[in-house]
Amino acid sequence: GWGQVVQQFFNDQVEVINAAASGRSSKSFIEENRLAQVLEQIAAGDYLFIQFGHNDSKPEAERRTDPFTTYQECLSQYINGARAKGAIPVLLTPVNRRNFGMDGKLRLTHGQYPDAMLQLGEKLNVPVIDIGAKSQILFEELGEEGTKQVFLWLQPGEHPNYPSGIEDNTHFCKNGATEIAKLVVEGIKELALPLADYLR
Repeated sequence: GWGQVVQQFFNDQVEVINAAASGRSSKSFIEENRLAQVLEQIAAGDYLFIQFGHNDSKPEAERRTDPFTTYQECLSQYINGARAKGAIPVLLTPVNRRNFGMDGKLRLTHGQYPDAMLQLGEKLNVPVIDIGAKSQILFEELGEEGTKQVFLWLQPGEHPNYPSGIEDNTHFCKNGATEIAKLVVEGIKELALPLADYLR
């Protein structure tokens, strides 16, 4: 993911700690005590980048949230927790999946979650980087074939971890993670966050 590669865009005065965990929703991340661990470490002046939505629509009770109720309630715990420590929360809408229609346009698969996050950001005065919208533009520019270079699409024998190859339309290869990190950096600049002063 982009959190694994974004450090390269900052100077050595910034330390990126990537606490993301695969498969978690805004709810299950809290219930597994992961948010509590983040809030124990976070300090005044730090930034907490909050991006959920991919797994919040899953059917299992331990992950599922409703966009305009439990999803917003969970996100509020991250926001309020960061602010209580003097840290600065930033919301990021979920990045799109590689899902093209016959017309060459991206099919959006996150339902109301991005809108719910944008609404919450406005309500609680939290900056939002709309990675959903930014990734849609990028993926449609690259097209159905070009996006294979962004997602985890590998031929048999191309990578030792995937001897039989893989066609994954959700997760990114290193190149793709870097492209999404560039969108995050673009959003930091657009919002004029003080963090932008530390970009390379």
